[in-house]
Amino acid sequence: MYRDPVFLLCLAFGLLFWIVLFVAFPPQPLPWERLWSLPFLSLTIWQPIVEELFFRGLVQGQLRRSEWGRRSFTDISIANLLTSAMFVLAHLVSHSLTWSLLVFIPSLLFGLLRDRFESVYPSIVLHIVYNAGYFLLTGGLILQH
Repeated sequence: MYRDPVFLLCLAFGLLFWIVLFVAFPPQPLPWERLWSLPFLSLTIWQPIVEELFFRGLVQGQLRRSEWGRRSFTDISIANLLTSAMFVLAHLVSHSLTWSLLVFIPSLLFGLLRDRFESVYPSIVLHIVYNAGYFLLTGGLILQH
């Protein structure tokens, strides 16, 4: 997985997003005690694991069992599209509409890796990396409360 060009491209996409985020919204320093806090670890490790096991493992796994769920458009399966739509809807519970829609593309990448490797482990790793980068750059605002 770590040498796979698609996985590496997905990691590069996250890096590109972080650079844009860093330039557009310079980060506030995150104190070390916040970095190792329960909220930070929950947002960067626990939640991605739970979300990936549910959405990519259970939901996408079930949808891929059907022939129509395995059909794809440029390597994006119908199962992945439907799962990503559900992922967006799930984020509406605690996020704005704009933020929820923004998770659609990363969700497609998580699903692409799930389909490519027939495993949730690559999507879990990518989700953790994405969340860690995002919250390291913006988490000061969220985690200071």
